Amino acid sequence: MATMDVPYELDEDFVAPAFRFQSIWKVEANDTYHAFKPHGFMSAGLFVTYEGKGSIMYGDTSEFMEASTWLLVSGDVPCSYRCLGGDWKFYFLHFDPLDVADQLGLAAWRPVSTGRMSDAVRLCERLIDSLILQPAGYGMAVHLTAQELLHLFAQERAAYGRSRHPELDDILYRMHKQIGTSVPVDEYVRLSGLSRTAFYVRFRERTGMSPTQYVQELKLASAKATLETTNATVKEIAASLRFYDEFHFSRLFKRRYGMAPSAYRRGL
Repeated sequence: MATMDVPYELDEDFVAPAFRFQSIWKVEANDTYHAFKPHGFMSAGLFVTYEGKGSIMYGDTSEFMEASTWLLVSGDVPCSYRCLGGDWKFYFLHFDPLDVADQLGLAAWRPVSTGRMSDAVRLCERLIDSLILQPAGYGMAVHLTAQELLHLFAQERAAYGRSRHPELDDILYRMHKQIGTSVPVDEYVRLSGLSRTAFYVRFRERTGMSPTQYVQELKLASAKATLETTNATVKEIAASLRFYDEFHFSRLFKRRYGMAPSAYRRGL
């Protein structure tokens, strides 16, 4: 078969959250720096501390913002923040509302250490450069870059989640790229460096399916797209995706989509 279609679709239930970038401050403070917000910030914000140390007080709580930490804040919470130790270097981003951060699972008012500070600094500097030079489309670019910064921190936190299992990223990538080949599951187990039991448990936690089911779902989705977009025969599609034969493929396709491949194509 000359072509192979593999659809990668966004969940139809996904709704893009509201987000509006407003400004970014780059601050290099000493002990004279002490800011008061008696009525809170006008909108949400993000402290990104890359050197030194500061503190923020709200209500009866005091939090430290040390080097390589970030802190998300919500609006309308009375607070004050100041430099500690004579040196505090940070970026502060204003944006509104908190919808993107909420969808990414980022909680406000909790300082979080990060191992991705160099990447965060790069994104903050990109924001500043765009706002200074204002190249074509810079308004859209700064909105995307600010969200990329939030996404960076969310990805880092997700990597520590119990069911995310980032050690399986390479395995899933290989499964997608090797869709037209027959790779035994034991080969993926070997590549993962995990025991067979651990591999199966973590794979199911990550995907909700066994490795065999996951690959089968991927191949059936590819077959469905191929039926929709090419004139390849059912036999050719079954062979290209390494099904046992066209009859085995047709049975699996009907079980998954409610009709045989040939009937599905006629329905188009």
